Amino acid sequence: MPREFGRTDRLGRQIRRDLAALLQWDTADPRFASVTVSEVEVARDLACARVHVQMSPGDDEEETLRALRRAARYLRTRLAGRLRVRNVPALRFEHDRSPDTGSRIERLLSGSDRPDGP
Repeated sequence: MPREFGRTDRLGRQIRRDLAALLQWDTADPRFASVTVSEVEVARDLACARVHVQMSPGDDEEETLRALRRAARYLRTRLAGRLRVRNVPALRFEHDRSPDTGSRIERLLSGSDRPDGP
């Protein structure tokens, strides 16, 4: 039986906390002020971490993702000083669309998206 909280889960939670703090307080880019780190999935070999981020509705999502991808090397270096691991995983930023999907499912279930009306 596998352990419930493996090393990758613990590392993912730590990266999420530290990365959120870095984006909020340690970067000068104003586009990062409205970015929320919702989840971090670390690969089993600890080489890569997929970082799911959410942005405010008024933000330019593609531009913010490009800026995050450009800052990934800097953020990884800053994480190296905070984490107690030999190798910090490479950061891959992705837009988290789960809130949009959840609200769409809610609308479908409530019947407001029916073609003939409620």
